[in-house]
Amino acid sequence: MANVVVVGAQWGDEGKGKIVDWLSERADVIARFQGGHNAGHTLVIDGKVYKLSLLPSGIVRGGKLSVIGNGVVLDPWHLITEIEKLRGQGVDITPENLMIAENASLILPVHGELDRAREGQTGVAKIGTTGRGIGPAYEDKVGRRAIRVADLADAATLETRVDRLMGHHDALRRGLGIEPIDRAALLEALAAIAPQVLPYAKPVWKVLTEARKAGKRILFEGAQGALLDVDFGTYPYVTSSNVIAGQAATGTGLGPTAIDFVLGIVKAYTTRVGEGPFPAELFDADGDRLGERGHEFGTVTGRKRRCGWFDAVLVRQTCATSGVSGIALTKLDVLDGFPVLKICVGYDLDGVRLDYLPTAADQQARCTPIYEEMEGWSENTAGARSWADLPGAAIKYVRRIEELIQCPVAMLSTSPERDDTILVTDPFAD
Repeated sequence: MANVVVVGAQWGDEGKGKIVDWLSERADVIARFQGGHNAGHTLVIDGKVYKLSLLPSGIVRGGKLSVIGNGVVLDPWHLITEIEKLRGQGVDITPENLMIAENASLILPVHGELDRAREGQTGVAKIGTTGRGIGPAYEDKVGRRAIRVADLADAATLETRVDRLMGHHDALRRGLGIEPIDRAALLEALAAIAPQVLPYAKPVWKVLTEARKAGKRILFEGAQGALLDVDFGTYPYVTSSNVIAGQAATGTGLGPTAIDFVLGIVKAYTTRVGEGPFPAELFDADGDRLGERGHEFGTVTGRKRRCGWFDAVLVRQTCATSGVSGIALTKLDVLDGFPVLKICVGYDLDGVRLDYLPTAADQQARCTPIYEEMEGWSENTAGARSWADLPGAAIKYVRRIEELIQCPVAMLSTSPERDDTILVTDPFAD
């Protein structure tokens, strides 16, 4: 059976939630492989809205196993809150349908405090984080001072881990004018949350290996977007983990041979939240119209998203770094009614044309978009479920995108409703 990785191919907010939900109905296992509770998914199922930020999208569907892999940093208090919220919406969540990697690192209150203190420093360029402690938690992971899910089961180990953590964090907190960590209070909070989290803890790598051997279909679910990847994104305005498809293997404990199809989720225009370069950003009425029609506000933060025309240069780049097999193009209906559409096909950097986004931050900031114009359409594409439902100009727009990004469209989404989808290539086909 084919296993599929879903990644965002822009700066996040591409509509992964709907696509993952659409695919999860056909999958047996849905696994999150990176990020934390800083990126949200909104699912609309039978008119009911579910907002997720940590749990895999498959959790709202019965008969599926949802997995949080070791590549995720886990806020245990948020986890329990999100579980209870979904239970209140009638979703059944038990250790039988939700498993958490024993070796996943925890996000602690001290991480959020450090995150927010850094962003609040005057005279320091802001990264635009959500302030939820994701970055500091990953720092502790690679610094070998993280507390992991398995540590919650042993009080002596937990105390040793907390002491090592404090040796690093208290020095940082002094420099930022924050009170030292209250060791007793932190240990008490961890002891209280442990019994609620540990029932879900499992050797996820083993569970997934057995599922694969049994011929189960595995859907690997990414968060954020490839342009926020810590290595290949617009550094330093990025998230603190690898977002590209290769992380699906590392972040779950399965090797790269487990991946059969990479589906890149791509919005029919471009948005980003927070700070950082955005060559095709619009500051005019067209940009406002995209934001209003697309309801461009962050699921987790509520922050207004910056909007711009479709940037084929960036998407071609992310399709290459993630080895994308096909894209799911979303929110095509937002472009209904624009008489003229523009696509960024290159950048001008000090008079030199580039077909990629340079790595150096100062060069990224100086890149200006080179546009190609296309005729828009006045017809309504919302709810279209076949190519025959689309106006000719919309089909030409989609085909031109395929040419420019050098990657085929596998799926086309025309509304938040899961059935308003045109399937071109089945990612799960053997």
